[in-house]
Amino acid sequence: MFSRRIGFLAIIISVLFVTTLTGANAKGNSAVINTDSINVRSGPGLSYPVIGSLKKGKEVDYLSASDDWLEIDWNGQTGWIASWLTSPKQSETVLPKTVVSKVNSLNIRTSPSIGSAILEKMNAGEEAIKTGQEGEWTAITFRGFEGWVHNEYITEIDSPKVESTPPPAEQAAKDSFFTVTVDALHVRKKADQSSKKIGMVHKGETYTVKEIDGNWVRINFSKKKEGWVYSFHGTFSGDNKKESTSQPELAYVTVLTNGTNIRSQATTSSDVVHRANAGDKLQIISTEGDWYRIQLADGNEAFVAKWVVSDDRNAPIKTADTKKEQAREPGTLKGLTIAIDAGHGGNDRGTTGTRGTDEKILTLLTAELLESKLKAAGADVIMTRDTDTYVSLRKRVAVGHLHAVDAFVSLHYDANPDSSITGFTTYYTKSTQKGLAESINKGLASTVQLRDRGVQPADYLVLRENMQDAILIELGFLSNPAEERILTTDVFREQATHGIYQGLLDYFDSK
Repeated sequence: MFSRRIGFLAIIISVLFVTTLTGANAKGNSAVINTDSINVRSGPGLSYPVIGSLKKGKEVDYLSASDDWLEIDWNGQTGWIASWLTSPKQSETVLPKTVVSKVNSLNIRTSPSIGSAILEKMNAGEEAIKTGQEGEWTAITFRGFEGWVHNEYITEIDSPKVESTPPPAEQAAKDSFFTVTVDALHVRKKADQSSKKIGMVHKGETYTVKEIDGNWVRINFSKKKEGWVYSFHGTFSGDNKKESTSQPELAYVTVLTNGTNIRSQATTSSDVVHRANAGDKLQIISTEGDWYRIQLADGNEAFVAKWVVSDDRNAPIKTADTKKEQAREPGTLKGLTIAIDAGHGGNDRGTTGTRGTDEKILTLLTAELLESKLKAAGADVIMTRDTDTYVSLRKRVAVGHLHAVDAFVSLHYDANPDSSITGFTTYYTKSTQKGLAESINKGLASTVQLRDRGVQPADYLVLRENMQDAILIELGFLSNPAEERILTTDVFREQATHGIYQGLLDYFDSK
């Protein structure tokens, strides 16, 4: 009787869970299947049973979204499909809006993928026009470039603030001088980003325009030298008014997120006197510790915290793209940054063992133990998750890219309908990842007593979209009762994490 009540309660909870998700988002969105076949599951996660499938090119209307999953009506019941295996319906359009970058050096890419080429970069507080959206990516127009940025690093505001300006070539046809607006700008031999660098010009310097070629400007940057600079890093003018530089330049900060608190005093415990939105410019009066004293539109003074705004006077901060190389000490992991990706989490339980073990719990326990070992060896460790929470696959990859990690290690436990299958496997997708996979697999083989299934290629998103050295490990089969008993012990996790550590050490010592 008790077990029946528990089962009945579980059904009620699951119904409420699905009902909540269904009402969470507006209906009427469409997606197109872009893989040969996609599984329809009973819930938003790979651990839910498959209840059907859809073929490539099939257009479906989805009712709501839960992280990386789309809810659909499947033969009168609720079904879920993986959003990363679909694309938006071509006819869908997004009304132009404005987005504001929350970080410096935000990459604008040629396509909605971390593996695509970088066209340009946005700095914190800079604005762009939103022209579309696909999953976790937003299409934008910025300084004449059309590209994609990841949603995690932008704030969307209601009304467009970016004013349209004439194309650089059209504007420069009327003007004769070019003034540099960035701290330092390379001068190149030809009007091409890959052309040889022949000089450097600096912020505030003004040069005579000799020629315009698309987005490039030929200038006289010394008495006898001419070269090309990128037009978007400067402004054009009709004459060279040097006297303008004698005027004191007003300093501003740019708000990065909507609803930013502006306070009466330089403390988080003081009253909120105003709330600013992303893209708002606030004039700086003075600096007080970690706060700016600013002037509001009504003339009153207030304070804003430095960590929620971008100082327009400062050069971009260093990010993953400018990560400084550090000397690594052989026999240690000092100077290296390693990302540990504990698979699944939150509503995605992963596989469930024959004895009821949830994969998401085991991966987190293993990740925490591995983290302590790598830190002890001198590595900087980045965890894609450190609690039982859902993190989308693309966000996991983005974490590694943001920190420019030297290796990305994704931890999982396996399952198979054939419960006799056992062993651990190390996967890679790109040929450049194979060396790391082989070293770690060898390290595991030397410490754990399970069957070694070797190094195998596989098309996993966290490997396919990864620019870093990345591998995925299936540490054994929870679907095998005997192996599940081994995998859930402290002894096994100790041995497995030591083997991974040893594999990382051997890999970087050999480079």
